[in-house]
Amino acid sequence: MALVNPASVTVTESTSATSTPTTVASSTSSTTILAANSNRKGATIWNDSTAILYLELAATAATNAFTAKLSAGGYYEVPFRYTGVISGIWSAANGNALVRELT
Repeated sequence: MALVNPASVTVTESTSATSTPTTVASSTSSTTILAANSNRKGATIWNDSTAILYLELAATAATNAFTAKLSAGGYYEVPFRYTGVISGIWSAANGNALVRELT
C-alpha cells in the first residue's frame, strides 16, 4: 500500500496590536461588560471588587446562570475567537471590572 503525504498546510496565527482598557462599575443588575465586536481577538477581565462577579457569554447574566464565577480579585480570559456580548452581575455593588479588549 502506498503512503501519501497530505498537501502542506499554512497556518496564519491571529495577532493583536491594540489593547483597549475599560472600567465597568459593579452592579447588582445585569450589565454589559463588553459589547459584541467582530474584530475582537481576545479579552481579559479582572474583578476589582470584594464581591463575586458572575460573567455570562451572552446578553444577560444572572447569579444562577453564568459562564464563570470570579471571586474578589479573580481573573478571566475570554475564550479564543469569542466575539459576542459579555455581561456580568455582582453579588454586591462595590468596585469594578477592569477589562482589556484585544483587537
